[in-house]
Amino acid sequence: MIEVKDLYKEFVNDEVVTKVLFGVNLKIDKGEFMAIMGPSGSGKSTLMHILGFLDTLTKGKFLFNGEDVSDLDDDTLALYRNKRVGFVFQSFNLLPKTSVWDNVRLPLLYNRDEVYLKAVDRAIASVGLEHRSKYLSNQLSGGEKQRVAIARALVNKPDIIFADEPTGNLDSKSGVQIMSILEKLNEEGKTVVLVTHESTTAKYAKRIVKMMDGKIIDDSKNIERTAVNFDGKLK
Repeated sequence: MIEVKDLYKEFVNDEVVTKVLFGVNLKIDKGEFMAIMGPSGSGKSTLMHILGFLDTLTKGKFLFNGEDVSDLDDDTLALYRNKRVGFVFQSFNLLPKTSVWDNVRLPLLYNRDEVYLKAVDRAIASVGLEHRSKYLSNQLSGGEKQRVAIARALVNKPDIIFADEPTGNLDSKSGVQIMSILEKLNEEGKTVVLVTHESTTAKYAKRIVKMMDGKIIDDSKNIERTAVNFDGKLK
């Protein structure tokens, strides 16, 4: 699904060049559940932003489903972001004082087709929040807000879901529930890429890529993988 070859990324600010990624090579197959780990400043979030069309690379090659997307313009990047990928962030990024249903509908804002609108109900049901559909986002717990964010990420039926520190603002019980949902989505065939610095969260992934100083230092199967049921109980 995804392949990056000799990827470099640098930021330029007032003629000061900050180099972040150095010759990264990575392949992600359809149906994988992969975690990218590393300390702050390792480049893991920058890499995710490039893979998710939130940012562009400085040098190298980026293939998405076999198509070279290394040099897309801003409009095409926005189209890919909306149609091909789903995002779940640590801070939820929900609209305050807006219903769960309307928050999930956001990616479909310009599509009023009834078939598409039914996708909102399906996405909300997939995270078990049908009973909260009309609640405002500020009436929800942290765990419920993150479940809404997952539903919003799913509504356009993306090729891949990126989750950036999805349990970072949650207590341990809510964190397990969120990871169980991502686990279930992967079992249903969704490709999931998780970015985290927490080993307890990364254990749910089938493959762990470790980064340090803008480079991949390890890429291996997770032999200590923790699988969970949808209700959060360990298998």
